[in-house]
Amino acid sequence: MYLLYFVRKLDKKPLNCYNDHTNKFSQKEVEAVPKSYSEQEKEYIRKRLKEEAAKCLAKYGVRRTTVDEIVKRVNIPKGTFYLFYKSKELLLFDVIQEQQENVNRELYQSISEIADTEFSAEKLTDVIFGFYKMTEKMLILKMLDVNEVELLARKLPREIVEEHFQDDTDTIEKMFALLPVKKEVDIKVVSAAFHAVYFATLHKAEIGEEEYDEALRILIYGIVTQFI
Repeated sequence: MYLLYFVRKLDKKPLNCYNDHTNKFSQKEVEAVPKSYSEQEKEYIRKRLKEEAAKCLAKYGVRRTTVDEIVKRVNIPKGTFYLFYKSKELLLFDVIQEQQENVNRELYQSISEIADTEFSAEKLTDVIFGFYKMTEKMLILKMLDVNEVELLARKLPREIVEEHFQDDTDTIEKMFALLPVKKEVDIKVVSAAFHAVYFATLHKAEIGEEEYDEALRILIYGIVTQFI
């Protein structure tokens, strides 16, 4: 049934295409780009782009994932890609962000459950520790070492990065509303502290495999006891 999405009449006029290697638009490769897509088509193509980008990211990482490989897998002209995303990095970030949001929803649900019981810093530490361990098992997040994360962040528009950190802060604030938090606590500082813990998880080998879990738990407990 999805073949219907790609049997549209195409405009044969060549368009400027973005070159991943030169970071410039050049006249090549794309002979046909659909003039327009229906909302249903757009939804399907965006879904397929994210699916294949996730596979490429897990297999190749940020640096070696290319627009050429993604559009080949989705079976669309390269020019069509740029109707949906201005760059490869924005697509990859969208994929990572979507997975992160799924994890955040699970974390929120877990915190809401313990908030309704006999609450303690130890219980909250266990939940947050489980959250970090869960992200380690997610294929995409697992393969992103610190260099990959920094590479992606450098190539994203500044406003996108800032919006991401604000979203994280908003998420933590929402979770804090469930907890007996000290009045003087600065949520942005706590958010930054948990970001620091995340970056520490990217150095698991340097920390030491045997000591890692206990070190992670100590870091989390230290932050929790500062705001509970």
